[in-house]
Amino acid sequence: MKATFLPDRGVLKISGPDARHLLNGLVTTDLTKLVPGQGRFGALLTPQGKIVSDFFITELSPEDDGGLLLDCPKVLAEPLATKLKFYKLRAKVLIENLSDRLGVLALWDGTPLQPPEMGFVDPRAAQLGWRIVVPDLLAAATADALGATLVAVSDYEAHRIACGVPSGGIDFAYADAFPHEANMDRLHGVDFSKGCYIGQEVVSRMHHRGTARTRIVRVTFEGPAPQPGSEITAGDKTVGTMGSSTIDRGLAQLRIDRVADAREAGLTLAAGGIALTIADPDELTPAQRRTGT
Repeated sequence: MKATFLPDRGVLKISGPDARHLLNGLVTTDLTKLVPGQGRFGALLTPQGKIVSDFFITELSPEDDGGLLLDCPKVLAEPLATKLKFYKLRAKVLIENLSDRLGVLALWDGTPLQPPEMGFVDPRAAQLGWRIVVPDLLAAATADALGATLVAVSDYEAHRIACGVPSGGIDFAYADAFPHEANMDRLHGVDFSKGCYIGQEVVSRMHHRGTARTRIVRVTFEGPAPQPGSEITAGDKTVGTMGSSTIDRGLAQLRIDRVADAREAGLTLAAGGIALTIADPDELTPAQRRTGT
């Protein structure tokens, strides 16, 4: 089993008698289904339905004083805390940014020797492994206690890319992408049966009408990896943008309609002069045809 401490992750704590109710009315995931030892993947959206920040939410046990922990991008931790405080109004909720004390350890390719404290299986896809909230100084000791070997962050990134899971800030832009465009609907990050939340009407309409114009899909290539942000072209038309990549594979944000036209015309996709092959063309199909949720 492998493990790595993720230096780009921060942690917020939301506690108080109104914490769950407040957060459930704001975010895309249904927190009425959250129990200690499990995690939920979700996001806070703008009223226009675009992603302010995505995050994981886990619940502390009563023995750990209860409350909710948000595993979020470290660079967005303080702005996210400020945004949540704006919505708090008179709710009995305490919002704390603990990113200077806590971080996130990722484990994959195996099963921990024991259930980790403040840990949960990654809710996006089981093959991604576990996520554990832990002080950075205890990351190595925690990994060892769970039977894991510490490896480089690049190893985890290669694993994430192989699983086809995008990362905000490199595979899609915050405040500019809808949940469907970041594959959150396919990664259990949007609950379409819960009540209202910020941006819910836009997201629900996009889902049921199948109007998402772009998707992030896995691509393969030979030779050096295209730079993140490189334009992807088919003939003389731009059809998308290159995201994160590893040795021979990467993630690309593609316009569904333009790629369909290119495939029909027999055109090759390329980024920075490097030919790309879509690993699974079904990843470009509308969500409701694949998930039914």
